Amino acid sequence: MPVTVGPYGQSQPSCFDRIKMGFMMGFAVGMAAGALFGTFSCLRIGMRGQELMGGVGKTMMQSGGTFGTFMAIGMGIRC
Repeated sequence: MPVTVGPYGQSQPSCFDRIKMGFMMGFAVGMAAGALFGTFSCLRIGMRGQELMGGVGKTMMQSGGTFGTFMAIGMGIRC
């Protein structure tokens, strides 16, 4: 299949590259949101020290993965 060329000679990213980029952007945004909400919720229930770090890390990974998945699906629809 021929590579599509843009108006200035650059090739366009493939659909898979766009989906990967959407997942990475969504994962980064989800991690930031997970850090904020996870810290607040863990401090609210009284976690401290290593337990706090584990809880916040778990929340960050969960929200990053969820938001990244939805962003990847959205980028896949746009392809």
